[in-house]
Amino acid sequence: MNTPITNPLRIGLRQEKVIPPQCLVIFGASGDLTHRKLVPALFELFKQRRLPREFAVLGCARRPWSDEEFRQKMSISLQKQIKDEKDSWDEFSKYLFYESIDLNQSSQIEKLRTRLENIDKLQATHSNRTFYLSVAPEFYGNACRALSSSGLLNDPKRSRVVIEKPFGRDYTSAQSLNRLVQSCGQENQIFRIDHYLGKETVQNILVLRFANTIFEPIWNRNYISNVQITAAETVGIEERSGYYESSGAIRDMVQNHLTQMLAITAMEPPGHFDPESIRNEKAKVLKATTLADELEPWRCCVRGQYGKGGTNSSPLVSYKEEVGVDPNSTTETYVAMKLFINNWRWQGVPFYVRTGKRLAKRRSEIVLTFREAPVHLFETTGGRPTSNQLILRIQPDEGAEFRFEVKSPGSGMSSRPVDMEFSYDQSFGEPSDEGYVRLLADAMLGDPTLFTRSDEVEAAWRLYTPLLEIIADTPWQLPIHPYESRTWGPAAADDLLARDNLLWRRP
Repeated sequence: MNTPITNPLRIGLRQEKVIPPQCLVIFGASGDLTHRKLVPALFELFKQRRLPREFAVLGCARRPWSDEEFRQKMSISLQKQIKDEKDSWDEFSKYLFYESIDLNQSSQIEKLRTRLENIDKLQATHSNRTFYLSVAPEFYGNACRALSSSGLLNDPKRSRVVIEKPFGRDYTSAQSLNRLVQSCGQENQIFRIDHYLGKETVQNILVLRFANTIFEPIWNRNYISNVQITAAETVGIEERSGYYESSGAIRDMVQNHLTQMLAITAMEPPGHFDPESIRNEKAKVLKATTLADELEPWRCCVRGQYGKGGTNSSPLVSYKEEVGVDPNSTTETYVAMKLFINNWRWQGVPFYVRTGKRLAKRRSEIVLTFREAPVHLFETTGGRPTSNQLILRIQPDEGAEFRFEVKSPGSGMSSRPVDMEFSYDQSFGEPSDEGYVRLLADAMLGDPTLFTRSDEVEAAWRLYTPLLEIIADTPWQLPIHPYESRTWGPAAADDLLARDNLLWRRP
């Protein structure tokens, strides 16, 4: 694929592993994820010359499309992205194929096997296959069983399965699903994806801590007073009522995205920078994490649901008015909670996590607030100095900033806070890759570093299952607090921090 490179410097700076000959099989290829994320990510890899010549994408779904129809539909979906890169797209689209498959029918699996063998011969992919399950969660088990029974997972060096979230609905179902998929293939063949881990800024937490001697010595309970992890969205449920009504914010965001950010922020330095060493340390953190009040867990969690908002010219409906939502729904679109990590490094340091839809800004960030100086020597405009903060911006405006006190101009000796910033866009001249670009490449390489291991998944579900049981059995203990759209959530979430004389950071 001798595709022109728009930015040779970028490629020159990369030291990427070479993806071997490969056929990426996407189940659920007619769905939204394939159109919005997967094929765009593959096209980006193609433009960066990171895909081999011996490559193919086989889209699979029930719809009776031909290869050409699949290519045409992908072209329409990527219309804006390929507007000025038509030649590159025309070359890339030759690697797109399609087969109508119903995984619930055994005869269809034989049809899939035959098509894959033909693609192997046509594209010289050497029987290397990555199966991506972009299907509804209830089909994960059947899909793995079908692939296993047909022998398509027999070779752990040539076949692997990528499974989207949510992986289970609670601790018990996650355990059952783990047992099922591990009976179909080896653990090193199973890639449980969390697209937040593909973000450069999440990975940068590791580099920031372990490559800079000024941070790691103070990355502990002696210097850090609290940690806030936020994933705020301005959008509503966007026609996903069927999924969201059965999940809610805890299952949709907290159990996976926020918990993975917590694990990377709090983990111990690995002995080696290899996949299992990193995943071992993350698993240890999750196993040590508890709700702040385990006896009465409803006291450390706040649930909310967005109401009406917006302006007269652009009004926003409430969650209960969204198409497909039960008018009496008690599904949370916002959740805030307090956690502790019971280990030597973090004992007693509260970790506050929050996420919500229809909030004031789209912002994902991690804020580490440092302890105050033992003696306040200088006057400040606010009466007390502002605590030092390290703010890791995950999205948008990827980067970091450090807030510290300096002398105010003038003859007096008063201080005020200033920010020292780092921006990915400004420092490297272009935005970082979208998370799926990195994760798809790693999956095809067989590199599990940024994927979630079975014990991590179960530890995360074990942590939040008590809250899910309360919601199911005694929901009045975790009531829904309404909040106006495009605000920062319910007042009860502010009260959660006010008990500790703290405030949420307002980005």
